[in-house]
Amino acid sequence: MSHDVLKTIGDTLEARREASPQSSYVASLFHKGEDAILKKVAEEAAETLMASKDKDKLHLVREVADLWFHSMVLLTYHGLRAEDVLMELKRREGISGIDEKASRTPSA
Repeated sequence: MSHDVLKTIGDTLEARREASPQSSYVASLFHKGEDAILKKVAEEAAETLMASKDKDKLHLVREVADLWFHSMVLLTYHGLRAEDVLMELKRREGISGIDEKASRTPSA
């Protein structure tokens, strides 16, 4: 996915954050709050799993797009952007998954 696409979507999501809930689907999600957004992320994650299990590649791509989109809505809700995730992925580049996970501070 092009970084420009993520930036454009992020800009649109930020614009919808303060918009009337009647003006767009995303504005209505922001208006309903975090629980509604989390429910959509969980729903899209489950649909992604089912598409994978069905071995339907086009369906899988479409469900992952839905999951990424709703994850971006969640990031925007918290004042974050896809660029923050891209920076984290860049930070991890070249680090083994085992080493990266071991470097995380255990949470209480």
